[in-house]
Amino acid sequence: MDEFMQAAIEEAKQGLAEGGIPIGSVLVIDGKIVGRGHNRRVQKGSAILHAEMDCLENAGRLTAKDYQRAVLYSTLSPCDMCSGTALLYKIPKIVIGENQTFQGPEDYVRSRGVELVILQNEECIQLMHDFIAARPELWNEDIGED
Repeated sequence: MDEFMQAAIEEAKQGLAEGGIPIGSVLVIDGKIVGRGHNRRVQKGSAILHAEMDCLENAGRLTAKDYQRAVLYSTLSPCDMCSGTALLYKIPKIVIGENQTFQGPEDYVRSRGVELVILQNEECIQLMHDFIAARPELWNEDIGED
């Protein structure tokens, strides 16, 4: 498995260890991780700190040219909010650990010219299956379900 998805999985595990949802993300530019994060909605009492949002926030302000040559890695298919942020900054490629437990607006993101690589990584799938089984109410809150 590539080192960048492995780094995203490490972020997901850190989030789980903190009592949060096990989703992780890293932003890579020119073969280097420039930002990393994990879902911290629970930990920070946040409405928006999904893994990708936390990752981009931790990367800090970047130029448009930086984003346009970046690759966003996420252990789970990005939701509408996170996909929209990737579109806003014109990130050209997103590598997704899995989209079996949740699938964001992938067709729309593709229609906007973003390359999606979906790995169906067993470790990503297992992390989410185990978490959803253990904490369905927290998962539903995270994705805006009743």
